[in-house]
Amino acid sequence: MNTTVVVRPVTEADADALGRVHVACWHETYDHLLSQAALSHLRPERLATMWRGITKMGGDYRQVVAVDGEDIVGFAASVPRSDSDVPTARELKIMYLLASHQGTGVGQQLFDAVVDAGPSVLWVAADNPRAHAFYARNGYLADGSEKTEEVLGELLHEVRLVR
Repeated sequence: MNTTVVVRPVTEADADALGRVHVACWHETYDHLLSQAALSHLRPERLATMWRGITKMGGDYRQVVAVDGEDIVGFAASVPRSDSDVPTARELKIMYLLASHQGTGVGQQLFDAVVDAGPSVLWVAADNPRAHAFYARNGYLADGSEKTEEVLGELLHEVRLVR
């Protein structure tokens, strides 16, 4: 377990840093799935605005950041499930970690902070082997459900994993 990284709840003051980290993670994760033209539309300021809104969400929305020293290096959030055809209460909605911190245990810390033990669901890009391996280690299996989402004006194929 990484001892230099602290996982804590997201605050509105994190929004600007989250915008930058979110863009960096998208480039690291989706460079092979989306065109450079599409990814060039990502703007840290726009994502920071989105994060400011997310930090104000109440209810059962769990969101955390991983902080290494003074720098945010990842984030995760879970929500009540959106798919009515799965027997779970929670959905991992988003989880990203900078490549520099992958394989250090920080991803597991993020995951554990927003996903309880037991059944849950998530959607992941079909062509994201590192994420699939992580989720398999956490007990997730593809259930055969697939969808294609428009992301930055392009299509991204996703599969649903359940535990």
